[in-house]
Amino acid sequence: MLQRFEAIVPGKLGILSLWRGTLAVSALTAALLMAGCKSTPPQSAAAATPHAQAALYPPRPSVPPPAFNVFHHDASSITLVTKEDATDDEIESLIWQLRDAAHAHAFDTLKISQKLVDGRDHKIWFHIYRGSKCASEKYASGPPPCGGSYHAAGDYTFGSYTSPEADNGALLHGEDHETELWDPDAPYAAQPTRSLGN
Repeated sequence: MLQRFEAIVPGKLGILSLWRGTLAVSALTAALLMAGCKSTPPQSAAAATPHAQAALYPPRPSVPPPAFNVFHHDASSITLVTKEDATDDEIESLIWQLRDAAHAHAFDTLKISQKLVDGRDHKIWFHIYRGSKCASEKYASGPPPCGGSYHAAGDYTFGSYTSPEADNGALLHGEDHETELWDPDAPYAAQPTRSLGN
């Protein structure tokens, strides 16, 4: 086609040759771009992959746990009641005290039946309340004493369907938020300096 155009327009060969060269360079540039030539260097795999943030757990409190009473128990749960003004640190200390007793098989020292804990069907829950006002909400008949939400200050669970030594502890901040106190997948490490007495 270009040769026919050159025959029709004599004397314009220089312009047409220049045009033909420009077309060749454009075609080469397009081929390189299609072949994957990129103007920015690729990101490294480490920079492209976000790192998972390790969960942070609060340190074990140094305050002593508050005194408590066993308010209620059945085959799968034990409800404990502390003073109404127990602090978060005191509730956390109590949960840690329960954990120590669970792994030392020393619930009797806390006036909690070790036999009841040992007879659990895989798992047992400890529900910790500040005061007794709402403590019957998980088992009493009739309307819940404090409304239709969960009012415990903390929870401790011991045992699971896959491991009798698994446990989890959490400080509760209302029904929708909790603070886990340790990594439930990490093995328990005894705290020899802690007293199990109440």
